[in-house]
Amino acid sequence: MQEITGLELSPKKVEYLKLLLKKGDLVKTTDISRELNVDPSTSTKTITDLSESGYVDHVPYRGVRLTEKGRLYAEFFVNRHNILSLMLSHYGLSSEESCAEVSRFESLVSKVAIDKVCDAMGHPTVGVCGRIKHISCGSAGNL
Repeated sequence: MQEITGLELSPKKVEYLKLLLKKGDLVKTTDISRELNVDPSTSTKTITDLSESGYVDHVPYRGVRLTEKGRLYAEFFVNRHNILSLMLSHYGLSSEESCAEVSRFESLVSKVAIDKVCDAMGHPTVGVCGRIKHISCGSAGNL
């Protein structure tokens, strides 16, 4: 089993997984391209890479869905964003500012750091960008 480090994927691939989590079950590749503002060929290549790595299932001509592995990673990435946004809001940034700032650097922050920040903040359950789940804190982040 692989442990989530938070640094496995590029920022763009993280965005794909977060979008698929937000959208739900089967998402058309054209919708992914439109929402992420990328060419269809770019999204097809990224989806292929994510599929080969076991994060998504690609059903040709139907769409893409997260695998169990992909869902666990996507949930961690959403939690990481929400924890970091909440942290920045404690230092005077508005909800919108903290969300935008975190989007610039979140993919560079490891799970170890997130777990420590989350612990220092008392394991909050609500952030400025959404709900924070704690299933991935501590040793529960193993896949």
